[in-house]
Amino acid sequence: QVQLVESGGGLVQAGGSLRLSCEISGRTVRAYVMGWVRQAPGKEREFVAAINHLGNTEKYADSVKGRYIISRDNAKDTVYLQMNSLKVEDTAVYYCALDSARWLVISRSPREYNLWGQGTQVTVSS
Repeated sequence: QVQLVESGGGLVQAGGSLRLSCEISGRTVRAYVMGWVRQAPGKEREFVAAINHLGNTEKYADSVKGRYIISRDNAKDTVYLQMNSLKVEDTAVYYCALDSARWLVISRSPREYNLWGQGTQVTVSS
């Protein structure tokens, strides 16, 4: 049973930084795209960033481009999201997600990701 476990969320002031981690346990798929999706209260899930299996292609939502960096360590089965210059509007539950159908091409649609973590709360105060 493959599971995704996020960590690293919390409360931070605007302008601050946080680093999220997502560890994949019980991995049975050989190659996959990993991504982060967030959901703010009353809003739909929003694509944030994703990285392909080789780690040489990344995609970002326009709202986080230049502030967030996604990376992965396949040896540790872990993906990271470094979030800098955080804004109040970044407040949301952040989910780690895996797309087992793709390993090179990245989809920006949350519907394409078939395995999800439990989510970690990120709150940015003004």
